[in-house]
Amino acid sequence: MSHEQLLDRLGEVAVRIGLNVAHGQQVLITAPLDAVALVRRITEHAYKAGASLVTTFYSDDETTLARFQHAPDDAFDTAPVWMADGVARAFREGAARMAITGSNPTLLRDQSPERISRANRASSKANRPAMELITQFAVNWNIVACATPAWAAQVFPDLAPDEALKALWNGIFKASRVDVADPVADWTAHNAALHARAKLMNDSRFDALHFAGPGTDLTVGLADGHAWAGGSEKAGNGIICNPNIPTEEIFTTPHRLRVEGTVCSTKPLFHQGSLIDNIAVRFEGGRIVEAHASKGQDVLGRILDTDEGARRIGEVALVPHGSPISSSGILYRNTLFDENASSHIALGQAYTKCLFDIEGQSPEQLIERGANDSLIHIDWMIGSDKINLDGLKDGSRTPLMRAGEWVTA
Repeated sequence: MSHEQLLDRLGEVAVRIGLNVAHGQQVLITAPLDAVALVRRITEHAYKAGASLVTTFYSDDETTLARFQHAPDDAFDTAPVWMADGVARAFREGAARMAITGSNPTLLRDQSPERISRANRASSKANRPAMELITQFAVNWNIVACATPAWAAQVFPDLAPDEALKALWNGIFKASRVDVADPVADWTAHNAALHARAKLMNDSRFDALHFAGPGTDLTVGLADGHAWAGGSEKAGNGIICNPNIPTEEIFTTPHRLRVEGTVCSTKPLFHQGSLIDNIAVRFEGGRIVEAHASKGQDVLGRILDTDEGARRIGEVALVPHGSPISSSGILYRNTLFDENASSHIALGQAYTKCLFDIEGQSPEQLIERGANDSLIHIDWMIGSDKINLDGLKDGSRTPLMRAGEWVTA
């Protein structure tokens, strides 16, 4: 199958499986400039599915970098609130969200951590109304990836540029399940398997999870009335969609006050153009009280100081070590992929959709049940073939994973 055929399939899967665009629905796309070809495929399939209007906002690594190199220092507390307000309005009025990832994962590695922190904080505050609708799963949304030269060069540094780009595209196509005979049927079966695993966890009603391995002895208490989810889900507007392509995880909401112990990252974190590696933290009462990193220590510290909720976690996700992305042996340097190679936790904002019976409950009531509140939501990986996982309930312990693999099929 040719590259163009696979690219078209990715666009079709993004629309049919990822967004499941409804007739008459508007679609809002964000994408790097290098994703134009994929944006065109997605746009075409969205209109074929009945979209009334597709609007794309493009970003450019070079102009982003220019800001950090040349803008005056007082510019980094500024964000385009006018645009963020427009995006939030679009979501409130029912538009679907499509995000295409693919930017240079270490674009800002030589820039001031202090400026990066200020810019990220300003952006997070401006975009909070829109992101609250996403974390509440109010509308159908999806994230999909596009290979770009800068990204490919970092994933495959020993290959020539054209070969690196081709290798990255092949990895994306495979992980996104578009290189099979019938991608839609394959996604249907994959979603069913994730739903079955989430049901087993929901039926078990564990009070907490315990992760154990090198540098890790972590107990994650789960929120009161937590709900496990994975794969396709029904959004608040009634549309069933797959938020992430690819996805291999099931996930839920931890209790913001009931996380104890130590945990080490098992993969590097690439966040907003910065590398943070070998993260090691200690929790007390749900809060990170010690944090270290061999690279990006300053960036990590500034992330944790974003707000009170940034030192607590809003998500815990389980991924077997034998997942297709992990088995590929590729470190994608992109959270969308690397989080689906490993169990992970997320600093910051909780997905309140991962709670049962939330209708009519106030934000304060959701916090009381354990849901964390923050400007950020940053996933980082803690699973590997050296990590064991147990479910805890009423003083008993149930083996769930051994050496990173599910104990039961």
